[in-house]
Amino acid sequence: MIINYSNVTISRGDNIVLTDVDMTIEAGQFVYLTGVVGSGKTSLLKTIYGELDVTDGHAEVLGQDMRRIKRRNLPAMRRQLGIVFQDFRLLADRTVERNLDFVLRATGWKRKADRNERIIQVLTKVGLADKLNAMPYELSGGEQQRVCIARAILNSPALILADEATGNQDKESGIRTAEILYSLAKQGTAVIMATHNDALMEQFPGIVYTCTDHTLRLQKAGEPTEIPTGKPSDTVPAQPVGTVTAQPEPTAQPPVTEDADDIPTAIIIENN
Repeated sequence: MIINYSNVTISRGDNIVLTDVDMTIEAGQFVYLTGVVGSGKTSLLKTIYGELDVTDGHAEVLGQDMRRIKRRNLPAMRRQLGIVFQDFRLLADRTVERNLDFVLRATGWKRKADRNERIIQVLTKVGLADKLNAMPYELSGGEQQRVCIARAILNSPALILADEATGNQDKESGIRTAEILYSLAKQGTAVIMATHNDALMEQFPGIVYTCTDHTLRLQKAGEPTEIPTGKPSDTVPAQPVGTVTAQPEPTAQPPVTEDADDIPTAIIIENN
């Protein structure tokens, strides 16, 4: 069991985002998380990697009790998962190789030869072995997202969280991104993909959870997979503190201090 949530309540301040959340995810499952903007998808994902506390209920992730885990133990737990964000979060002043090498060095890879071999392996897996020395601004949006997937799988995680990973891409690039994530699930990695793209669910079938009316609903087989429309049900802002508004083009990012405790597996979590 990768994730086991039972009667979980998720809040932001005094506002309840989701309540009575029941969710179980096993190795190799491909899971969609759907719902309108502000319905709680990102908040739910944040509880999985310990950015947002669980208010009530039982929440277990990768064998860790997320209601009782100590902050000092979070980095070790986070290194067992990979995160793919909508806005890429690549280090703009470094090549693809140096972006990936940064993560490997910060997560304990000492030998340069081992790091170089692993970087080639993950870039080959996402079809970008020829982009080793490219800068992020030289890549298309789809290519940048594939670099992010390569970064997320550097340490062979048991779980990948993809938060609107196809949101900043054209249709063809989005399908390519989903295809790579789907193939990772087929190889045994659990994948949770938050998305508004219901067409992907037809092409890459999986388990579908929907955030609606402060609850998480598991869609049964045979139910329509349309994403609900209408106003967000949350009483919290649709863009919670700590998220980054999607931009048409990726913007440059300042260099980041190399601190292993800030790296969950393959990306730096920005704590606000």
